[in-house]
Amino acid sequence: LHINTRNTFVKLNVRSQADVGMQRDLIPVGREVAGVVLQVGPKVTFFQPEDEVVGILPLDSSFSGLCEVIDTDEYYLVQKPEKLSSVCVAAALRDGLCAYTALHTHARMAAGHTLLVTDGASSFGLMCIQLACYHGAKVLTTSHSPQNHSFLEQLRPSVARVIPVYNSSSELLSAVMEETGGLGVDIVVDSGVRLHEGEEEVESEEKKLLPHKYEIISVLGVGGHWVTSHQDLQLDPPDCRLLYLKSASVSFLNPEVWTASSSQQGRYLHILKDIVEKMSSGVLR
Repeated sequence: LHINTRNTFVKLNVRSQADVGMQRDLIPVGREVAGVVLQVGPKVTFFQPEDEVVGILPLDSSFSGLCEVIDTDEYYLVQKPEKLSSVCVAAALRDGLCAYTALHTHARMAAGHTLLVTDGASSFGLMCIQLACYHGAKVLTTSHSPQNHSFLEQLRPSVARVIPVYNSSSELLSAVMEETGGLGVDIVVDSGVRLHEGEEEVESEEKKLLPHKYEIISVLGVGGHWVTSHQDLQLDPPDCRLLYLKSASVSFLNPEVWTASSSQQGRYLHILKDIVEKMSSGVLR
């Protein structure tokens, strides 16, 4: 498909292609795109010229979303609802995909589950909270500043509890256990964790607010599931033993896998369509 992205929107997102074994001299910048279809090939079945579309270009795309016109496969795009602006849908699509992948694909979230989302005021955390509330889960979250705390407490639908960690992250375990009657949560979705107790690992004030990996494991209930965004996570034998005793599991959140194999294209498109429909209906904002 030939897509015109002029006067629409591209979200800047740079990811290390070396992490997935791709070595290139030039790395295209901007992969979340929204635009209008200009021309379609003879085998295209989903779209027609003048259709408004939105999608995420794959890591191996030779085009940057910053180009005025790009060529891409129809299997990376979905129809954009008329009521959604290109700015809103392209800006939120990746976080929506990450939240959907974490909660549905990895954690198998269901109504009645208790969920802990760290840093709920982040764009990814906010998507997780809204999606979980929509499906009837009980949501706990952490706040990294007084302003974020007030914002999270005013969310509608509301979360069960906002746990402040900007003074001390040591409140996390006691607060979660108090809220769950000592049982722990069914699902934890993090935005990063601290691996070691020591100043040498802490690079910024923001990292000091991240929970320690032992805290995450400790708040998990029996049979719980931890979805982590920390690609360099290291679990020591005591960590593994605690996970074993709880029969808990860990999975790594990498949304790029959807475009890494053609075997998942149908499921990937279903997820993208569901996300933009929820944006259009106001479930995700």
